Amino acid sequence: MKVETLRWFNNRLEMIDQRILPAAFEYLSYYTASSVAEGIRHMVVRGAPAIGVAAAYGVALEAQHLQEKSADDFKSGMEAGFTVLAASRPTAVNLFWALQRMRKVWESVAAQTTQQIAQRLLAEAHEILAEDIRINKAMGAHGAALLKDGARVLTHCNAGALATAGWGTALGVFRSAVEAGKKISVIADETRPFLQGARLTAWEMVQENIPVTLITDNMSGHLMAHGEIDAVVVGTDRVAANGDVANKIGTYMVAVLAKRHNIPFYVACPLSTIDLNIASGKDIPIEERSVEEVKGFRDYHWAAEGVKIRNPAFDVTPAELVTGLITEKGVVLAPDVHNIKKLMSA
Repeated sequence: MKVETLRWFNNRLEMIDQRILPAAFEYLSYYTASSVAEGIRHMVVRGAPAIGVAAAYGVALEAQHLQEKSADDFKSGMEAGFTVLAASRPTAVNLFWALQRMRKVWESVAAQTTQQIAQRLLAEAHEILAEDIRINKAMGAHGAALLKDGARVLTHCNAGALATAGWGTALGVFRSAVEAGKKISVIADETRPFLQGARLTAWEMVQENIPVTLITDNMSGHLMAHGEIDAVVVGTDRVAANGDVANKIGTYMVAVLAKRHNIPFYVACPLSTIDLNIASGKDIPIEERSVEEVKGFRDYHWAAEGVKIRNPAFDVTPAELVTGLITEKGVVLAPDVHNIKKLMSA
């Protein structure tokens, strides 16, 4: 099955509404940078690589929307578009990586007509999407080599085709392992409070007939203690220069449990997710989301009215708990400042 998380269709961006999966499958249409920013903020699209691709198309859409304006109005409108996209979600570094890349392209053709600029920005967004898929497949091949035939692999949150332009990071490793002939099975935890594991990861694996078992977030320690998990593979939204990893809330707990039970803990991440400007995980901004997500799900609330609620969307896993980073250039074992610098300069 080919999952097109986002696609360009009839001069608009279409994105799968991931908030309603798996009960329904629907594409929503976007025409401006502000509408794409709303889609990112409200988690129509999520996952660091997919957010980056969506942001690139948001810039391209804004250029198309403004291309008949004067040069001054085009410039001011584009700046506003970059600003609204940058404010959509703070933790996923791919958002800012994509915006910076699109800005460099804009600056490189700034002397051309607004129509030519719009055309060039759209071409760059298309390339970012295609590049993401190529990178994910390269990561998948490197990661698949780490999994033995018959491996039972735990993953947290959704790092599949739905979190990228296609194929996936962590789930891309599973897809590549199956493609290589390995019989692996996936254990997906629910990933409270937004249930990306239950709704999205399980859905993707079922579509492709990859054996998957769903558990609640507090069951992984029990399964590890009973020898039912052979490896952990997760994605990430940002990796600091020292190898600390920010990922969906609950990842840190899984990493601690994996360390306790001598289970390898791998993080699948494109190089664009490594942020050398952030020294360590303590400097990574952690998004706090609406308390409504913790109160219940959709329109149903189970929490007591009046109770105080916290909802940090991410946590940081220290580098010493990470067995290796799976990247498009290969696997970096025991990630630290030295190994990551070596990787980035290769």
